[in-house]
Amino acid sequence: MQTSAAPDLAHTHARPTHWLATATAMAGVVALAALAQPAPAVATLPAAGTGTAVGAVAPAPDAKSATYPLTCAGAPTAVARTVTGDLDGDGRPETVAAAHCQAGSGTPPHGLFVLTTGREAGAPRVVATLLDPADGRTVGALAVRDGLVTATLLGYSSTDVPRCCPDEREAVEWRWSGGTFLRATATAGR
Repeated sequence: MQTSAAPDLAHTHARPTHWLATATAMAGVVALAALAQPAPAVATLPAAGTGTAVGAVAPAPDAKSATYPLTCAGAPTAVARTVTGDLDGDGRPETVAAAHCQAGSGTPPHGLFVLTTGREAGAPRVVATLLDPADGRTVGALAVRDGLVTATLLGYSSTDVPRCCPDEREAVEWRWSGGTFLRATATAGR
């Protein structure tokens, strides 16, 4: 191998001062990039009494502040799952909530409820019951897409099955049609 007649170049032997200078330069570049960001977008609300701004969407009802038609014998209620979406095509979101009585053990059955608020801001109210707790089912997966509510319902084939471990699974869906929610078995591919 032939050796070079040129002296060693300084950058071929990095020293701690070289790494410190590189780190300082990189920190400066990152800081300048952070300062050069555009201003954040700001939403404005319409003035009082002017109604809803065009394109503005009302907030979905808060499932935790609703009162559910559950008979809990003094036990508190719990909300296990929620999803939101415009279910009836009115441009305002509804909330679908899986709620149940809190139990010390086991898996209490869920009720699946549709919540809405009126045109005036107020407490959410239950407008439909998609799944009655008396059916003895719990809600696994829950989703809303294009006005269609889909859920996986879990249940038990007999009273011999421990209440911790559902052995039945059913995929169902509900769609608003003709002033009511119609239930169907979910189709494959959804």
